[in-house]
Order: sequence, then C-alpha cells, then structure tokens
Amino acid sequence: MPTTFLRTIILYLMVVIGLRLMGKRQVGEMQPSELVVAIMISDLASIPMQDVGITLLSGVIPIFTLIIVEIALSQISLKNRKFRKLLTGKPSVIIHNGKILRDEMIKLRFNHDDLKEQLRIQGYVGVKDINFAILETNGQLSIIPKAKNQQATVKDLQKEKSKKEKKK
Repeated sequence: MPTTFLRTIILYLMVVIGLRLMGKRQVGEMQPSELVVAIMISDLASIPMQDVGITLLSGVIPIFTLIIVEIALSQISLKNRKFRKLLTGKPSVIIHNGKILRDEMIKLRFNHDDLKEQLRIQGYVGVKDINFAILETNGQLSIIPKAKNQQATVKDLQKEKSKKEKKK
C-alpha cells in the first residue's frame, strides 16, 4: 500500500512537471500534437500506478522520452516555418466578405451549426456582419467583422469628441 502511494505521487509530479515544461497552454489551446502527448503521458503514468509488478522506470522513461520529443519538436517549429506548418497545419478562412466558403468547411469537416454556434459565442448573429472568419490551428475561430460592425475604440471616441468640439 505505501509503495502504490509513493509511486502515485512520483508519477503525478512527473506528469505535472512534464506538462509545465511543454508550455502554459490550456487544453483548448493545445495543438493536436501537444494534446496527443498529454494523453499519452497520462496513459503511461497510469500503468505503473495500477500495477506494482511493473517497475517505476517502465513509466518514467517513456514519459521523459515524450517530454523531450515534444520540447525538441517545439524548438524546431519555432525556428522552421515549413516544419511548423507540417506539425500544426495552417489557419483556414471559412468566411470571406460575408460569404461562407463551403468547400473549405467541407475540407475541414466543420459544419454550419458549429460555425453559427461559434459566431453566437463571440456575439455575432449573422454571417453578413463578418469580413473574415478564420479557423485557427488550435480549433478556435477568429472573427474580423466588417468595419461597420467593429466595436468602437478609445481612439474612435476621441475622434468623435473632437468632431463635436469643432462644430461648436
């Protein structure tokens, strides 16, 4: 019993440290390769926790190997654009000038209902209000509204204030 307890703590600390070394992203912001590594690490850690007949090193070595590979791939992708594109893919425009690009959505297996949901979450009702919608490599939808639908900035408000003052 104390052996299982100690092994669990050791493996837990390894997984936490490993995920911290991989970067400070939330699960929803992870690239597919990072998510796969996180899932594999958790699976590798659970095996020696459950079976004390398996040596602790049988879990530690593969976890360290995955962490090292992930860090190495991250470093390579920071320095090499082609490799980064191969590893993470590229963003895809799915709305252009208020029109849905259906062929791109089919290619991405992104359906119309998912698109409408993402638009509503970000505060947009219709596609006509959108200049560009870009599906990022981490699965998030970036929206660039048409100029008339963009939120006012402090700079815009200052311009409006100066226009009113000039009229007086």
